[in-house]
Amino acid sequence: MLVMKIVSECLASGHRCRYDGTDCPIPLVDALVDSGEAILVCPEALAGLPTPRDPVEIRDGRVVTERGRDLTDDFVKGARLVLEICQKYGATEAILKSNSPSCGSGVIYDGSFTGKKVMGDGVTAALLRENGINVTSSDEL
Repeated sequence: MLVMKIVSECLASGHRCRYDGTDCPIPLVDALVDSGEAILVCPEALAGLPTPRDPVEIRDGRVVTERGRDLTDDFVKGARLVLEICQKYGATEAILKSNSPSCGSGVIYDGSFTGKKVMGDGVTAALLRENGINVTSSDEL
């Protein structure tokens, strides 16, 4: 039986949807997509945020830009849409971009915009875990 996965879109070659307009291609992700085993998702794009966009981090439970603009509602919207996609396609696994305030799994930036990391999950990773989806960080591949 084929296990359907969802994968952070920026991990596929040529999908430049990261906040800075770049991608972080991983050959395994390209192979999963090419074989039909994975569906690409970008929570921020699904929520309607532009690319490129200001960097954000999680600070005091809120998703904010360095200048303090609160984008929490957008990130929650994107996470919910990703969960709906998982449910629609029966995805039981997710491979998500490490350190991201959406997709980070186990480790995220600390909210100081200094590059320091702390233990924690991004908004999408946390919601998927809460709903029984196995989440793997791109750093684990």
